[in-house]
Amino acid sequence: MRRFPWILTIASALVLAVLVTLGVWQVQRLQWKQGLIAQAEQAGAALPEAPSWVLGADNPEFSRVALICPGLATAPYVELQTIHEGQPGVRLISACRHPGYPQTLLVDRGFVADAISARPPVAASEAPTQLVAQVRRTPPPGPMALAAEGRRFFARDNAAMARALGVEGPVAPWTLFALTSSNPEWLALKPSAPPAAFSNNHLGYAITWFGLALALIGVYVALLRRKLRGGPEKSPS
Repeated sequence: MRRFPWILTIASALVLAVLVTLGVWQVQRLQWKQGLIAQAEQAGAALPEAPSWVLGADNPEFSRVALICPGLATAPYVELQTIHEGQPGVRLISACRHPGYPQTLLVDRGFVADAISARPPVAASEAPTQLVAQVRRTPPPGPMALAAEGRRFFARDNAAMARALGVEGPVAPWTLFALTSSNPEWLALKPSAPPAAFSNNHLGYAITWFGLALALIGVYVALLRRKLRGGPEKSPS
């Protein structure tokens, strides 16, 4: 009888273990991603809460907050170059010092198309501006992001934007995307929050890894049967 192919068996078992582990990991990622999507949908549909409640949470992302920003309607701003619904333009970002909150908040006041050269007035004011906004975590700029040109930015960078706005002290790691306008009389300003973009391909990846595992088992069984069905080995002369 032919010898049992131990080397083939051990190698196949190791590869099979790797493929099954990757498949299980993708299933776990699928469950995590589905929970994240459900959390975003639930938070986005909820009524606005007070800043102390929202921003004091462990993970306030996608929550709606109702707050007061003194002087926001005439506050200084930086411009973030972007594209909104296929249209080039900028988003106006200002600092907000909400009473009672220890960190300065950056508020994305909305989008202004490039075709519009006018801007909201800038003047010192403490007039309260009531705002409803969505809280979003601000990721650090990528390595390929272009450097800012004065007050015009090409990537979100809360620390650099705060410095350009003359903000001193700690800055929150969140961006508040205005859902109501800081300047309702100026219709060129379009407040909005970007859609929550979640890629959820984990089920397809899991099927791929488990499919490869099944294919490996099939190939191993075929090779094993072929080896074991062979005739007796010839002894060396």
